[in-house]
Parts: sequence; C-alpha cells; structure tokens
Amino acid sequence: MNKRSAIQFIAAGALLAGAGGMLSACSESKPKFSSVDVTGASYAKDFELTDHNGKVRHLADFKGKVVVMFFGYTQCPDVCPTSMAELAEVKKALGADGDKLQGLFVTVDPARDTPEVLKGYMENFDPTFLALYTTPEKLEALAKDFKVYYKRVNGQTPTSYTMDHSAGSYIYDTQGNLRLFTRYGSGAQVLAADIQQLLKS
Repeated sequence: MNKRSAIQFIAAGALLAGAGGMLSACSESKPKFSSVDVTGASYAKDFELTDHNGKVRHLADFKGKVVVMFFGYTQCPDVCPTSMAELAEVKKALGADGDKLQGLFVTVDPARDTPEVLKGYMENFDPTFLALYTTPEKLEALAKDFKVYYKRVNGQTPTSYTMDHSAGSYIYDTQGNLRLFTRYGSGAQVLAADIQQLLKS
C-alpha cells in the first residue's frame, strides 16, 4: 500500500468511526423506559371529564406537567389505593420536580363515587391529585377510546357490587402527548425514574 492509499484508507476509517459514533450518540439519546413505550399511539389522546371540585377538565389543562392517569373506583379494596399511594410516593421521590407531576384518578363507578366521595378519597393520598368522573354513557365511550376494561360484578346486595377493571396507568409528557403505559405493581422507584426522563426530554 503506497502512502496515498494509506492516507485514503485512514481517512475512510475515520469517517466510518465518526459515523458510528454519531449513530451511537443518537441511540443513546433516546430514553429507555421501564414502562411500556406507547409514543405515537392513536388512542387516549384527550378527554372531557369533571373533577371533584366541579370543574370540567381536558388534557390541555395540565400542559407543563407529566400526567399519570389511572382508572379505578373508591371502594376498590387493594389495587386502587395501592396505585394512588405509590403515585404519592413518586411525587415525594421527585423532590422539587414533584410539582410537575399531576395525578388523575378516573372513576369507573360514577353511581357511588360522588364528587364528595372522590374529594375525600384524593385527600388520603395527595391534595393536588384530582379525581374525575362523567356519566355512565360517556364513561363507556371514554373507556373504549382509552382501551380500558371495566365491568360491574354483583354482590350480595344491590349496593355491595365490585368493579373489575384495568389496573395500569397512562403517562403523558409535559406537552400532553401519550408516552407510556405502566403496569400495576411496577413500583414507585421505577415510575419516578421514567417520569424524571420525561421531564428532562
């Protein structure tokens, strides 16, 4: 190999190495989440619900915050209180960024979950979290749009029924885009880490 060929070979190698570095940097810049990445999903893009204070809410109301949205009901014995307590723990773990987290609890049991009941329920976890409700008819349409399952399971009396329901949470970035779906039981630390990444991006 003559001197000119050697220089060309080295230059080509440097270009390839540089391109490889650029590709590596690009792949490293994409955040890796523990939750399921659903960025670009065509569903669960918005809602119109009333909060426990009587104010009509849309997703755009929370722009600038990471929104974690959970569907449940106040008489749920385990999954719902565990999920909301975990979210309150996440807010504390975020420290100064805790104010940039908005917890939303959508009831799938509007017959029993009145605004007063919902407000009292939220106070058990964090005063900034909001409980949301709508009519049974609109709830059905909302659940379909959000791919959420819920079903009434009759009890011994007409008012002692329970509700089977999906147990995961949807997570939106600060621009109101659906980004993640987190499964029940993921843990506060895992969820906090994912939310921190969304706040940085």
